[in-house]
Amino acid sequence: MTQPPHLKSMLATGQGLTVPGIYDAMTALLAEQAGFDCLYLSGASVAYTRLGRPDIGLVSVSELADTVRLITDRVGLPLIVDGDTGFGNAANVQRTVRQIEGAGAAAIQIEDQGFPKRCGHLDGKTLIPIGEMAGKIRAACDARASDDFLIVARTDAIAVEGFEAALDRGEALIEAGADILFVEAPRSAEQMTEIADRFSARVPLVANMVEGGKTPVSSSDELHARGFRVVIFPGGAARAVLRQAQAYFASLHDHHSNRPFADRMADFDELNGVIGLPEMLEGQKRYGG
Repeated sequence: MTQPPHLKSMLATGQGLTVPGIYDAMTALLAEQAGFDCLYLSGASVAYTRLGRPDIGLVSVSELADTVRLITDRVGLPLIVDGDTGFGNAANVQRTVRQIEGAGAAAIQIEDQGFPKRCGHLDGKTLIPIGEMAGKIRAACDARASDDFLIVARTDAIAVEGFEAALDRGEALIEAGADILFVEAPRSAEQMTEIADRFSARVPLVANMVEGGKTPVSSSDELHARGFRVVIFPGGAARAVLRQAQAYFASLHDHHSNRPFADRMADFDELNGVIGLPEMLEGQKRYGG
């Protein structure tokens, strides 16, 4: 696998990134083949697909790191990894950073929720004190092996303490050394504009597009123009697969055959072509296999 381009250098050019959420090596490969420049490993989607459970802090750091390794072994794009709370205190954060950076990711996102954490667009969240969160960000920065590995600091304060408190937390997280700032779940276009006006000249900003979530959904082009450099669509692939898989299983259950669904499926050769079987078989000839 070729070395992926540095996310840091991509952001230094000022380009805006449209970043699809993926959850395994196959969705990463399909996103790469579609032409994306960067990928986002959604913690929620890992919970959905590995555990069949909701995003309420059930995924372990080992399960996350294993998923990262499988993805970076298969694709050559920078990968931003949703690291939830860092899986504990500052010492846990440092271990998490070492594992995720060592697995080949380009960046890790750490949030300021308390336990049990939950999806940023769910109600009932709690926050850790801002001093503790700033310490986690400093710890993450100190633990990384290279400054090319970026630390994304996320605050969920809008839902818990209000919009002004979220802006204050943003200031503290930048001061602590965050490379990218993520103010989660703004409620309006006006709030998004205020976030961009306050921070975008100093640090790249993340906007999170969740269909049915708390933030108004816009295109990445619109958001780039407003000052959000990294626009993530974290759960879209999982929700798209949900609908397709439900339809497939319902058809098979009702018809006892895949024939009625065949025009909505890849056939055997198409799937093998997408995942690279012909190239692998050709390459094995060099080794007598």
